[in-house]
Amino acid sequence: MLTSMVLQILLGLGIIALGYLMAAKTQWFLDILGPVAWAEKHFVSEGSRLFYKLLAILIIMVGIIVVTDLYDSIVGGFVGWVF
Repeated sequence: MLTSMVLQILLGLGIIALGYLMAAKTQWFLDILGPVAWAEKHFVSEGSRLFYKLLAILIIMVGIIVVTDLYDSIVGGFVGWVF
């Protein structure tokens, strides 16, 4: 039980670190992954950069959800609301 909680916390912190890295080094991710055509078309300026930063914020939020063990509550609440 304790081992799974520690692994869950480490996984969540790793996800948060990935999101932070993606937000801090957006140009590197843009060079590696390339521009996003949809973002360039729909966002006003610097569309791909904004897309990667928004994706980084989403990844950080998922990491926080994993660390705090709220994914069952959030997914269950969403599924209950939809259906």
